Amino acid sequence: QVQFVESGGGLVQPGGSLRLSCVASGFTLNYYVLGWFRQAPGKEREGVSFIANSDGSAYYADTVKGRFTMSRDIAKNTVFLQMNSLKPEAPAVYYCATDPRLRYVSFGPSEYDSWGQWTQVTVSS
Repeated sequence: QVQFVESGGGLVQPGGSLRLSCVASGFTLNYYVLGWFRQAPGKEREGVSFIANSDGSAYYADTVKGRFTMSRDIAKNTVFLQMNSLKPEAPAVYYCATDPRLRYVSFGPSEYDSWGQWTQVTVSS
């Protein structure tokens, strides 16, 4: 059974950094497409960053490109999202996700069937 446990969220000032972690169990990371999504109140869930199962390449939404870095530690079965230069915006919850059927990266949340519980990120002064 695929499970995720996210951590690392919190309150940070604009321009600051946070590192989210997502410990996976029930599967081996390098065989799966992995994604980070976020959702603010009243908004749709959006794809933030993804790692391909084929070669481990990372992909980013335009809104975070150049500021966020996604990585994975196969030995620890953990996925990370390093978030730098955070911008002030509404609080959002961040989820990690996967779907064993995916063979390519998709930014659409409907393509994923296994989700973590979430961790909240608030960027505010």
